[in-house]
Amino acid sequence: MGEIRLVDAGSIKVGNYIIIEGVACIVKRLDVSRPGKHGHAKCRIEASGLIDGTKKIIVKPSHDTIEIPIIEKKVAQVLSISDNKATVMDSVSYETFDIIIPEEFKGKIKEGEEVGYWVILNDKVFKPK
Repeated sequence: MGEIRLVDAGSIKVGNYIIIEGVACIVKRLDVSRPGKHGHAKCRIEASGLIDGTKKIIVKPSHDTIEIPIIEKKVAQVLSISDNKATVMDSVSYETFDIIIPEEFKGKIKEGEEVGYWVILNDKVFKPK
C-alpha cells in the first residue's frame, strides 16, 4: 500500500481525501453528531472513490483515527497510444509505464505531449495537468 498518514476523524472536512476499505476517496458530505449522555460525538462521512467513483459511507467516533492517502502529482510524456492505454515516461525518473486514458480524454491526447498523473496508493491515474 502507498504512503498514508493518520488523523482524527473529527478533523476531516468536505473535499479532503480519505481511505475507506482500502480505497482512496474524496469526502462529499460530513455530518457530526453531538456527544450523548454516555457516548462520544460520531462522524458520518459520505465519500466517492477517486479511481472508480463508487459511493462509500462510514460512521466513526470523532476521536478515532482515519487514514489519509499521500497523493503524488507528477508529469509524464506520452510515448505511444493504443486503444485506451498510453505508454508514458515520467519526466523526472524516466520510468516508463502504461496508463489508462479516461473516456473524456480519448482522441485529445497526442504522442509527444506532456500529461499529468497521480500516484494514489500505488496506482497511477491519469489526471489533467
